[in-house]
This record gives sequence, C-alpha cells and structure tokens, in this order.
Amino acid sequence: MSVTTLPLAVTAYTATSALGLGLDAHLHALDQQRSGLRINDFGDAPLPCWIGRVPGLETAAVPDDYAQWDCRNNRLAWLGLNQDDFFTQVQAARERYGSARVALFLGTSTASIRATEEGYRRVDAAGRIPADLHRPAIHTPHSLTAFVAAALGIEGPCLTISTACSSSAKVFASAERLMRLGIVDAAVVGGVDSLCDSVLFGFNSLELVSPDPCRPFDATRRGISIGEAAGFALLERIDANPKASLRLLACGESSDAHHMSTPDPNGRGAELALRDALDRAQIDVTQVGYINLHGTASQKNDAMEAALVARLFPTSTRISSTKALTGHTLGAAGIVEAVITLLALREGFVPGNAGAISPDPACTAHFAWENEDRPARIALSHSFGFGGSNACLAFGHVRAGASP
Repeated sequence: MSVTTLPLAVTAYTATSALGLGLDAHLHALDQQRSGLRINDFGDAPLPCWIGRVPGLETAAVPDDYAQWDCRNNRLAWLGLNQDDFFTQVQAARERYGSARVALFLGTSTASIRATEEGYRRVDAAGRIPADLHRPAIHTPHSLTAFVAAALGIEGPCLTISTACSSSAKVFASAERLMRLGIVDAAVVGGVDSLCDSVLFGFNSLELVSPDPCRPFDATRRGISIGEAAGFALLERIDANPKASLRLLACGESSDAHHMSTPDPNGRGAELALRDALDRAQIDVTQVGYINLHGTASQKNDAMEAALVARLFPTSTRISSTKALTGHTLGAAGIVEAVITLLALREGFVPGNAGAISPDPACTAHFAWENEDRPARIALSHSFGFGGSNACLAFGHVRAGASP
C-alpha cells in the first residue's frame, strides 16, 4: 500500500534545451512542432547521427567566482538557472525559509565527464592531466550539485541522483519525502546533462542511436537521438503558496532490474511505478488527461510503453512523446519533460507526438499525433531508465476555487 504523497506547489520552473532558452522558447517550439535536432557536429570525429545541441552554450561561461567548476555541464546549468527569473525565485525562497531549510536534488547521468574526456585526451608523456583541467571539483559525479548549491547559496540537504534516464524525475520523489518529513520547507529539483563522446559512442555501441532524426512510435523508427538540456523547478508547501496553480501530486517509483539496457517487454516495472503514482495521489486512471511518454524511439521501449497505456487507460487520456523535438536528454529528460507537461497543463493543450511519419500499427487511439486544444486537470510524465529504474510523476492544475 503506497503512502499518500504530500502535494506540493510548483512555484517556479524552467528548461533550456535544443528548443531554446526558457519557457517561452519551449512553448513556441511545441506550438509549431519545431524540432531542435540537427546533424551531429559535436566532437573531433562526429558520429553520423542527429543531436539536440543547446544554442549559445559554446559562448556561455560560469562566473569567475566559480571557476573551479567550469566545464560544459556546469555552463549549461548556469545558463539554465538564469532563465524565467528562476534564480530570483530561489533567492526569495531562501530568504523566506533560511538557506539550511532549502534542499537541492539534481539528476545527471554523466555530470562533467566531457571535461574528464578532454583531460585524458591531453595527458602529457608522464600521463598527467593538463594544468587547466587539474581541478578535482569537476571530475566527480557530484560536480553539478556542488556547483549549483554554491551558486544558489543553498545549505540544506544536497543530493546527486544518477539513475540513468529517470534521474531528474526521481529528484521530485526525494524532495517530497524530505518535505513530508518536515526536514526542509522548500526544494530545488532538476537535472543537467550535456553532450559528450562517452554517451554518443556508448549508446551507438548498443545499436540504439538512429542515423536519422528520431521518430518515436513510428513504424520504421531506428533508435534515439541524443540531446543535452538543463531544467529546474522550485517546490514549496501548498499552505505557504495557496495561489500556486501547478502542483506536484505524486511520484511513483520502481526498480525491476529486468535487464541492463532493455525494459521488461510486459512493462511490469513501469506499471508498478505508474500505479504507485496513482495510488499516492489517490487518483483514478479516468482522471488523467495527458501523459508525456518516455517514448525514446527505440524499438522495445516504445512497444512496451504503448501496450502499457493501452491496457490501463481509457482513450480519453491523450498521450505523446516529445523527444523528437528535444532529443533524449538522458539524465535531464525527466525534468525537461516534466516542464513540458507543466506547460501543457498551464496552457490547456496536448503536444503532438512529433516525428512520426507512419504511426506504428500497434499504437492505439490514445495517441495525439498533432497538437490538440484540450485542457486537463491532471497529467503524468513517464521516465524509464536503464537497469529498470522507473519513475512516474503526477502533476495537477488547480483553477481558482477548485482542487485537483
């Protein structure tokens, strides 16, 4: 029996991806169904594929005060923090509650590994990393969270979560637990993952990277397109923010360990996480208006997820994947797609399932192949990672005088 989740107010949120910087850029791209994917031009010997590369990242920089953390991933984090007035909103929360009462939970799958790759490429004859990269702060999975904690002045619990593609979805669950227990009063959650050769060539070695732009749920899909992104959200107690219209209703989690890189074809682990979220939020499947699918465009993930939704939800629940727009942003996928889900709730529409030219015959009437004007009160976001690490987030939109 699941423990009832403490609903939380989402008082600020933002995303930075191949679609652009901030909420307006993402909303415009979703409205136009404009993909941010481009032919891969990353690295010295680019893999022949398409990627979701963040515009302007090459000229970005962290402030001089944080030079020890300077690297591509933390530059992306800094860029993301400075969108949609997010930095200011966190500062206000820190002043309200005290810096020790604000927690930080960030997801990443690679952290600053791009800098480590560069260091090994440039070792001298004695095997030493060059002086400009001899900075221990960046050669660690906790580099991202340490940098963001310092930049935001957060002194509460800080945790890096690295559970592959579910990383920045699971951060919501960690924040909810600490707030429900009264340990903190607010939490910054999010995730950042940037492009690096380890990811591009690693996924390609598993024959999961498509040479063409990814096409989730297309009959001829050929695999994923990898992207990079940063996303953040500020969670606070509803009693301190009763006017907040967007809320985290619940987080569902499971770990099925079916296979290192392949989901359970029957979706048993994914279903456990999904039912956990519904039970914790005390909502029924008929109340869910929209689901942002994990939808990576891999053969097995898409087949499993389409079958899972078909057997559990009525066709009134609309579903789609948005990874053909952003690429699969790995450890940042959970937060980026949570932000897209929040935008869909706020604006009263369902994003179309981008990229599909010939929908897979196995797909049911649940799919929204084009954008739809369809207000919803409750929406879900799915994140299913390698090793069977599954997370489902339930969000609600509360209009004046109503409750989700």
